Amino acid sequence: MSFSSQAKTEICREFPAKKCCAVAESYGILLYANTFSASLIRVITESDALCARLPKLFRRVFGASFDVVPGEGKTGKRSFRITDPEKIGRIFAAFGYDPARTVSHHINLGMLEGDCDKVAFLRGAFLAGGSVTDPSRRYHLELVTGHASVCREVHALLLEMGFDPHDSRRGANSITYFKKRSAIEDILTTMGAPVSAMEIMQTSVEKDMANAMNRLTNCDMANADKVTDAAFAQLEAIRSIERGPGLDTLPPVLQDTALLRIANPSCSLSDLAQLASPPVTKSCMNHRLRKLLEYAVPLREES
Repeated sequence: MSFSSQAKTEICREFPAKKCCAVAESYGILLYANTFSASLIRVITESDALCARLPKLFRRVFGASFDVVPGEGKTGKRSFRITDPEKIGRIFAAFGYDPARTVSHHINLGMLEGDCDKVAFLRGAFLAGGSVTDPSRRYHLELVTGHASVCREVHALLLEMGFDPHDSRRGANSITYFKKRSAIEDILTTMGAPVSAMEIMQTSVEKDMANAMNRLTNCDMANADKVTDAAFAQLEAIRSIERGPGLDTLPPVLQDTALLRIANPSCSLSDLAQLASPPVTKSCMNHRLRKLLEYAVPLREES
């Protein structure tokens, strides 16, 4: 099951207790359905939960059944259709529309006076025309409708509810979408999918932890490369001195440092400082190794 289907299944677990919420939810479904016209109402969905919910919802709100329903056992995209003019007229009238005069749909805000009605409308819009991307891939929730005016009005409705949506076009469709993780969590929780919202939050925490571990690993690898490069340069300098005047020409302290580095080619600066006899500070060991590099410079130039 996709993450989007999972969220819709969670939303459908609770059936609207109040008639006004059932009406508002069916309103959202119709305005975000595949077709809502004077000659045809068609809802297409892949959600098993919505397939089970639709007939019950329409009987309660409109006292109407679908003229065409998917066959039992069907999966994938399934279509529910109403073609009976009398049923369509009854449904249009429920929202203050006249099938003979309606050219383009607008939201009748009188149907969404209560806060619960707004939430129920949003829930219906998501069930019929919405999707949410798996958070392990990216953060994206969208509502898609074929009615541009409805998209603009839903944008205003969401602003009124405290959300900050974005709009775009995709072909003939108008899209309201969210990209921020926190906004998607909030809207899913509002619509009745808190478990899905928590999964997004958990995935975000896991992503942050993985990114932190990667940064630490990369930092450790970079530090290890620095230690290796520095040790290689120091050993090359010591070999130049050996091939030239010899280590015995060095001051005793630097001679001991050179031998210590030869014996411990992979040790870090801190470890070398502790291995010195007597132990010295990291700064002191760094100073001695720099002196060795300086001794080797003229020898390399000569060679």
